[in-house]
Order: sequence, then C-alpha cells, then structure tokens
Amino acid sequence: MRKPFTAVHIHLVWATWDRQPLLRGEAEAAAYACVRSVCAELGAEVIALNGAEDHVHLLVRLPMTVPISTLAQRVKGASSHLLTHELGCECFKWQGACGAFSVERKHLPLVQRYVERQKQRHAAGDLWPTLEKIHEDG
Repeated sequence: MRKPFTAVHIHLVWATWDRQPLLRGEAEAAAYACVRSVCAELGAEVIALNGAEDHVHLLVRLPMTVPISTLAQRVKGASSHLLTHELGCECFKWQGACGAFSVERKHLPLVQRYVERQKQRHAAGDLWPTLEKIHEDG
C-alpha cells in the first residue's frame, strides 16, 4: 500500500500574553522541547523552531491528517501546561491569536534561515514584518 505524500509547509508564529519576555533559559528550552514532542506525536516534521523572549516561530511540514488549527492548539496548549504546571511559571500564558502562513517549497530555505536566526535578527532590528505577523492588526 502506498503512503500519502504531502508537501504542505506551514510557518506558525505566536506570542506570550501581552508580549511579556518570558521565554528565557529553562522556560525557552522546555517550551521548544515540548513543541518538538507534540509535532512528533502529530507526525509534523519540524524544519525550524526558534523565536525571541516574547514569541515563537515554527516551520513544519504538516501531514494531511492534521489541520493547522489542531497543530497550533496542541503545541500552544501543551507548552503552556508544561511551563505553568511543571516548571512553576505561574504567570505564563500564550496570546489567543497566532499567525499561520503557507510556504512554497522553493522558499523553504529562506524561511528556515529566517526562523533559525530569530535572536540575531531581533537584536539587529532586521525583521520581515510579513513573517512576524501574529494577527491582522500586528
């Protein structure tokens, strides 16, 4: 039997509540490990994962069995639960909104580098507003 093949690449961006700079050190490492774990459970291949102290960028190849909304809900929910209940970050919360963008295969290397260099880009103020959008107003 043949396995289905999909090349659906999605770039997700979401932020901490009120853009609080909460993703540092252990909290950042735990959140990213949790996101990777949830993606693996769902069969989503993580291509790049990075961010700044107040938001996350995730570039994945999404299987056809997982809606984008399910991926976003699961990674945000699991990481929020982990940070709040297991690491004791009582004030941790994600914003409700998130941005989701389809990425053409030919643009994958460009978006991947953008995500991987988030900290350097933010430090230098070298951002691409289209790839930083979390919701229509911002």
